[in-house]
Amino acid sequence: MAAHGYNTGRLNLPFVGISTFAKSPYVENWDAIDADVAILGAPFDFGTQWRSGARFGPRGIREASTLFSFGHAGAYDHEDDVTYLENVRIVDIGDADIVHTDTMSSHANIEFGVRKILVAGALPVVLGGDHSINIPCINAFSDQEPIHLVQFDAHLDFVDERHGVRYGHGSPMRRASEKPWVTGMTQLGIRNVSSTAKEGYDYARAHGSEILSVRQIRKLGVENVLERIPAGKRYYLSIDIDGFDPSIAPGTGTPSHGGFIYYEVLELIAGLANRGKIVGIDLVEVAPDYDHTGSTAILAAQILLNTIGRTFAVSS
Repeated sequence: MAAHGYNTGRLNLPFVGISTFAKSPYVENWDAIDADVAILGAPFDFGTQWRSGARFGPRGIREASTLFSFGHAGAYDHEDDVTYLENVRIVDIGDADIVHTDTMSSHANIEFGVRKILVAGALPVVLGGDHSINIPCINAFSDQEPIHLVQFDAHLDFVDERHGVRYGHGSPMRRASEKPWVTGMTQLGIRNVSSTAKEGYDYARAHGSEILSVRQIRKLGVENVLERIPAGKRYYLSIDIDGFDPSIAPGTGTPSHGGFIYYEVLELIAGLANRGKIVGIDLVEVAPDYDHTGSTAILAAQILLNTIGRTFAVSS
């Protein structure tokens, strides 16, 4: 095992230094990405229908992630008796350029960044931004092997079009369903009223989506839920922070009571990492202005680091 960073003589506490994700190295040149994981910020929130502010999500998540950047070689979990993130090379490549009021240009810039990460052979981890940023992320996989999309969310996000709008944060799963390289979807945590009407649910089910609410998942149990997800696939994870209960994740534009607790999502993701291969991740809708204790951003950083850790613990 590599010696931890404290042996170098520098303490480098969380509140010291520049807030890259988990204090990982910053790579400005997107043609020089040499890592296992590359973090990309997508500070876009023009797709929101109600409360904006998710454009500040990437900064908030990065700052919160420094809490977990102590100088140890990996992160030891005594429950699993595994040291996660050991020898996993993570870099932060900064943010996609956002052109204010121009959705298509902004989305194109996000897609460009994800494609650069994929070309480099790294795992793309994208920090939103509202959920519409999933659209360019999925677009970037057009020349990759097929993917199965697993969504953690309070809302189905299957709106086709409203008054000409097709790329808002209520539409990403509908847009993904249209892509031939997306072979199916599992939509977890869906509950309460959202912008998707009954016809959206009917369309999703007709196209093979598995839709489960939090209550249904608790009744089934983690193992039975995992059995409903096709095994041996390449999984793309889209994590909307409002999939969690607002008691632990208040910092979002559209909170919805009755959500997941932390371990429910972690155990499902850990199961997925063992069931197939996680090949892409976005985490969206963190809005720091509504997150007065910082707990939502900390949750986001924690679930991402644990997802990365479990992905590479399996693949190694």
